[in-house]
Amino acid sequence: MASPHPALARLAPAPGRLTLGVELPLDNDWDPARQHAGREAGRPFGVPDLTGHTRLARLADRLGFAALWLRDVPLYDPVQFGDAGSVFETFTHLGHLAAVTDDAVLATSAIVLPLREPLLVAKAAATVDVLADGRMLLGLASGDRPVEYPLFGRDFRQRGTAFREGVETLRAAWRGGPLELPRAGLGADRQLAVLPRPVHAAGIPIAVAGGAQQTPEWIAEHADASLDYPRDLGALRLKTREWQRLTGGGKPYLTPMVLHLREDPDAPPRPIRLGLSVGSKGLIDHLGRMADLGVAHVSFNLRPNERPVDDVLRELAEDVLPHFPRR
Repeated sequence: MASPHPALARLAPAPGRLTLGVELPLDNDWDPARQHAGREAGRPFGVPDLTGHTRLARLADRLGFAALWLRDVPLYDPVQFGDAGSVFETFTHLGHLAAVTDDAVLATSAIVLPLREPLLVAKAAATVDVLADGRMLLGLASGDRPVEYPLFGRDFRQRGTAFREGVETLRAAWRGGPLELPRAGLGADRQLAVLPRPVHAAGIPIAVAGGAQQTPEWIAEHADASLDYPRDLGALRLKTREWQRLTGGGKPYLTPMVLHLREDPDAPPRPIRLGLSVGSKGLIDHLGRMADLGVAHVSFNLRPNERPVDDVLRELAEDVLPHFPRR
């Protein structure tokens, strides 16, 4: 069943068909040689080189990747996590990407909703959606970094409740007509509205990342898609079966993958943390198996690669994307 959200339909065009995206930053800073160069330049681990970010985002869009994904990392924590994500503030970066790309869905993986004001998230996401002509997909998470919560004046233990209430607020903000939030004592008589409205009447699709401190049943009911963590094929089979059972097969399952693409196309798959080290032929086979299990979209994190990201993107576009086109 096709999604009522055009942006999500781009990522999941038909049952059994898989599309591919890339996660920003488009850097290879996890490669040992690149780490050494970063240290020489005074750049700590996990902080990418952003000098080519616009050129590479345009390249990925032009080559035919279905989506560009941005993480939400409010604070760089080199002690516990050592990864600065995409560095730029997420919605500001998305606004820039809306102006420099034409076709790729612009997606978040994922906004830490309990750390943000939901009405402002609704406004920011709708702004990106309008600037990008309806290409916005909002991935949401409850957050997994306890140190951040007191700094934002939020209670880490209450993040599950805050997440549910935040999703309710987002839906209300994008719904046609005056804003109604009974929980906050706001009725339609006040005639308030969050502008701009999303491009499409169905609003902006929401993908819930991981469990978000919710039950699987709640996610199946309130999300438009599942954005779940990388798993081996055996564990993935169990997750996709559960998602299909809960949703009747009507909502897509999306997942990221850390990818080290080997220069030898015949290189067999070797597990790495949260993904694979593999040649292009083995990758095509693996992605086909994921599609058979019900995965609708895979986003690649290319940071472990030894080669320049340009070369990896072009090889993927030439050898892999034709098997999994975005349209």
